[in-house]
Amino acid sequence: MSDKIRVLIVDDSAIMRKLITDILKKDPQIEIVGQADNGKKAIELARLLKPDVITLDIEMPVMDGLTALKYLKKEIPSAKVIMFSSLTQEGAKATIEALSLGAFDFVPKPSTKSFLESVKKIEEELLPKIKGATEQLKRKPLTLPKLPTRIRSGLYRVLGIGVSTGGPQTLSEIFKNLPSNFQIPILIVQHMPPLFTKQLADRLDKISPLTVKEAEDGEPVKEGVAYIAPGDYHMIVRKENNTKVIRLHQGPPKNNCRPSVDVLFESLAEVYNGTCLALILTGMGRDGADGARLIKQKGGAVIAQDAESSIVFGMPRAVIESGLADEILSLSEIPKRLKEIFRCL
Repeated sequence: MSDKIRVLIVDDSAIMRKLITDILKKDPQIEIVGQADNGKKAIELARLLKPDVITLDIEMPVMDGLTALKYLKKEIPSAKVIMFSSLTQEGAKATIEALSLGAFDFVPKPSTKSFLESVKKIEEELLPKIKGATEQLKRKPLTLPKLPTRIRSGLYRVLGIGVSTGGPQTLSEIFKNLPSNFQIPILIVQHMPPLFTKQLADRLDKISPLTVKEAEDGEPVKEGVAYIAPGDYHMIVRKENNTKVIRLHQGPPKNNCRPSVDVLFESLAEVYNGTCLALILTGMGRDGADGARLIKQKGGAVIAQDAESSIVFGMPRAVIESGLADEILSLSEIPKRLKEIFRCL
């Protein structure tokens, strides 16, 4: 039996199908098992071929990607779906919807006219995501004893959240379960490009009793408001004239990320000292681990999402394996625990 990652490519554009095929064929770990030009054919082929990963365009004739995704999640739940999205406001909105419906991740279609640049951009984005989609199936689970409750209630004045792959679903679950009296500022880094972070903020704002918005440079940090770092900008908090203010900048990427969780967490550690609580959620890589260490050194605390409820256990694993997690919680436990810690019951 082959150990290759079996991929089904779905796009109404023959050029895009060929482009994705040519990129994936170069990788010996990947096997392309089929192609489809609309959502209806995608479902039929997925039933027959049982792929590990499906790349799925959003805008297609006969049946669009969002409709197809709903069927695929029901009928072939083991297949990880990576959406291909146009870099437009409508494309971003549809992508956030797809991620909330259970798509694993997405790749923005390149806006560049250069063919070679397009190939390079898709290659850089798509290959790690295909491998990340199947990686956790092969890795041995991290078995840990249940940590005792170490975090005391009533001490913390800010919540910093770091999240990547699987973020929209995970954040939705948390934010719809936080109460309106959760009067604490929340600062979030979700790894996403511009346009997409604004759509995510708007979606969370609709389902949550809290105000959720994309952060703006120079705005004061307010209690009861959640701020999402805009795509391609680092977000930090600074103290200016006795007021805590959000600053955005385009300094070098950290952990290949901009925005970076580490950059946010480092600033929270400095400004809030021991009154910062960090929450590390699902995501690939290790962004957030260094920042979490600084938060701990300043007297703050760290919660990590557990392996079972993480869509990708990379970022929480890095924090847990570094010995930085004060508590390890499932997604269903996190909102209740936050209410206890911030005394919002």
